[in-house]
Amino acid sequence: MKTIKGLILCIQFFTSIPVPYEVPMDKTYIERAIRMFPMLGLLQGMIYTLITYLLVEWSPLSTLAISFIIWLVWILVTGGLHLDGWMDVSDAYFSYRDPKRRLDIMKDSRVGAFGVLSVMILLSARFLFIFETIDRMTPIVYLFIFIIPFFGKIIVGMLIVTVKSAKSSGLGVMFQEAATKGTLFTYPVYLVFLFLISYFIWPHSFFMLIVFLFFTGIYIAIIRKKIVSWFGGMTGDVLGASIEGGETLLWMILWLLPYFVTD
Repeated sequence: MKTIKGLILCIQFFTSIPVPYEVPMDKTYIERAIRMFPMLGLLQGMIYTLITYLLVEWSPLSTLAISFIIWLVWILVTGGLHLDGWMDVSDAYFSYRDPKRRLDIMKDSRVGAFGVLSVMILLSARFLFIFETIDRMTPIVYLFIFIIPFFGKIIVGMLIVTVKSAKSSGLGVMFQEAATKGTLFTYPVYLVFLFLISYFIWPHSFFMLIVFLFFTGIYIAIIRKKIVSWFGGMTGDVLGASIEGGETLLWMILWLLPYFVTD
């Protein structure tokens, strides 16, 4: 029951999906929520994959229209929460101030020019990756649309547990204080299970899964150091920006792989 409540907490905090059930905000359920991040990613991936399949296989819509709908659904499911973090972090980063001043800029509810430009570039790039991926759609692509949010949520969990907070209070601090040494133990279990299932369904997917895992690890290793040097530690906005950056990176890899890998 604690695990289910943790998943509900994940859905309530990281998506716009309404769940009319109140979960107590205590350390037990928050810690379970962190454990369930990858499962939340799989649930999101299931939504995106199902919509993609229905549009590609059963609708008369053009590739452009299908790509736009998928692109839009990706935003709507998260309620634009992470994009808001992306804009705030962009404004703070491109101010070229010290970490303390950057934190103050992120608190400002107003969006600056750098925030607007950066979110336009991010969303435009993702639309390009989605469009060209859908344009050369193959059955195995559905698997990778399914797992992109999975790896995105692994990024979030790793950053929450392994990067110090830049603030002394807030939701981010609550999540960090609830985490224990064993919180991330479930993540390798998820990965092994995913690799085994994928291998038996699509043996040829193993190489691409390794590529996804490799670049996710590289991304986490780099961004962990940059978060501390740029902002002095983790904040909610930085987490949101990290999700957007990581998932867009994986979309780019999915887009690029056919250019370098041939049957």
